[in-house]
Amino acid sequence: MSQEKLAKEIVELVGGEKNVESLVHCATRLRFVLKDDAKADKAKLEKTEGIIAVKENGGQFQVVVGNKVPEVYSAIGQISNILDDSSDKEKPRKAAKGLGGIIDIISSIFAPLLGVMAGAGILKGLLLIASNIGWLETTETTYTILYAAADSLFYFLPLLLAVTTARKFQGNMFVAMTIAGALIYPSIVTLKSEGTPTDFFGIPVILMNYSSTVIPIILAVIVMSKLEKFFNKTLHDSVKNFVTPLFLLVIMVPLTLLVFGPFGVYVGNAIAAGLVAAFGFSPLLAGAVMGASWQLLVIFGIHWGLIPVFINNVAVYGQDGVKPAATASIFAQTGAAFGVMLKTKNKKLKTLAGSSTLTALFGITEPAIYGVTLPLKRPFIAGVIGGAVGGAIIGQAGTLAFASGAPGLLTLPIFYGPGGQGFPGLILGIVVSFVVSAVLTYIMGFKDPVEEETKTESTTSAQQSVRAADASDEIVFSPIEGTIVELSEVPDPAFASGAMGKGIAIEPTVGRVVAPFDGTVTVAFKKKHALAVVSDTGAEILVHVGVDTVKLDGQHFVSHIKEGDRVRAGDLLLEFDIAQIKAAGYHTVTPIIVTNSANYEEVIPQVTGQVHSQELLLKLSSGNGQEQK
Repeated sequence: MSQEKLAKEIVELVGGEKNVESLVHCATRLRFVLKDDAKADKAKLEKTEGIIAVKENGGQFQVVVGNKVPEVYSAIGQISNILDDSSDKEKPRKAAKGLGGIIDIISSIFAPLLGVMAGAGILKGLLLIASNIGWLETTETTYTILYAAADSLFYFLPLLLAVTTARKFQGNMFVAMTIAGALIYPSIVTLKSEGTPTDFFGIPVILMNYSSTVIPIILAVIVMSKLEKFFNKTLHDSVKNFVTPLFLLVIMVPLTLLVFGPFGVYVGNAIAAGLVAAFGFSPLLAGAVMGASWQLLVIFGIHWGLIPVFINNVAVYGQDGVKPAATASIFAQTGAAFGVMLKTKNKKLKTLAGSSTLTALFGITEPAIYGVTLPLKRPFIAGVIGGAVGGAIIGQAGTLAFASGAPGLLTLPIFYGPGGQGFPGLILGIVVSFVVSAVLTYIMGFKDPVEEETKTESTTSAQQSVRAADASDEIVFSPIEGTIVELSEVPDPAFASGAMGKGIAIEPTVGRVVAPFDGTVTVAFKKKHALAVVSDTGAEILVHVGVDTVKLDGQHFVSHIKEGDRVRAGDLLLEFDIAQIKAAGYHTVTPIIVTNSANYEEVIPQVTGQVHSQELLLKLSSGNGQEQK
């Protein structure tokens, strides 16, 4: 499926463009904030080709699409106005509260920066290695240029966070960037570095080093966005475009330097000191907990609460001792996926597990977790155990991170510090976590979906046996699961009278239509409510979902075919939403008509009561060798 087609389906299934308040993406997920979550069709999204999983965490509706997320995100921007930063959007829904609201805010602010942050972190780590082993001297201009490329993001981090925070809270991002710029303005930096006593109209100012900080600018922009809305409502339209920014700068820059800046720095340092103390008390235990729980935190979105702490530790201390243990969790789930690949006999799962293993090695674990280990349960548990073992080794080794970046093979250089202290422990920890998880997965086993394939093959064999046993007859298997209804009871005279042909009807319990035999699609109605298939031996079957459903104009239907398509018995042709169709006031009873009934001596129903999809439904008897036209 093309990225544009996938983007279009995603926008449609989250409730349409008007239902989207905001959208950001991280390494693998599209993170929607929807005005009404009930309008999103989670079930259909999960079945859509190209979507790995759909999660609702922290006030966000998250669609996991894997490594292609930047392309899908860009395609959404091309086919809609969702990514438009204009402020004339409809009033957003009420923000989530409590922990969910906090997670939503943090993820929305940091997710857009993860890609460039990882790239800059890798470069910074490589420079650390190059300088430590003597390949580059820190006094060389080559080093200076490359280090500027690697470190500029972190030095000017308040500016970038000003943009993402302003977008989240619908504030003026240019005013927000100006406030952030004031915090790291050269004259302010000089006042701090020289220890010059500073006041604002006699009020003492406690100056801090705001480069690379996180909390101060976020607090400042949140308050700024509230004030901006107040001034825009209060001031006259003729002056608010320039007077509002004036008031915001005059108020917010001093207020940030006086209050939000020191408060944010102190809070960040306190949180960082607490985590450092935990690792200082028992690095082995703390590492084990972090290694075991990190992927659990990722699943629930709670990990976003720790990302600012990692960044703050690197900014304040120049290193972080908490993040390395999380790396074990990444490689543990990778090992679990690898174990599934080795053990499964299901070709499709083996391919998925193999590709997910490769992706996870580079830090993108969502395909492995949501597509492989979590659905199978035991492999995920094996990954948690392996993560705990590897995390304990890394914690005990005292491994440190010296730059930011998502843990993975490419970002290993960020853990290589002066003299390589703790780095061997990291390598040992991730290798052990991978091996332990893979071995446990193989030993513990799981319910291999190969059983389902065997069942399908058995069904196919049974169908072939039925055909072989009565070669002069045509066999029609049920395209729908539900309850058998006499054709005469269908509330539509065209079908009930038999004018359209002989057949039967089904009141569906599952909104899926599959091919009733091997054949070719001859009609695929544009309204998606009906279709016709002709078998390889000439039987023509019409499946008409519901009565008068043509009036729905395609709503609540998803077609998977086009005219001329070759299909095999059991292939998915159409999906429909039973509840929505009934809510719209239409019957869902579905006639299944042999439109060329005149070619057969008899059309004989083969089942009563409940019928399952692909169960024998009709036998079309042509008599003793009578030719079918």
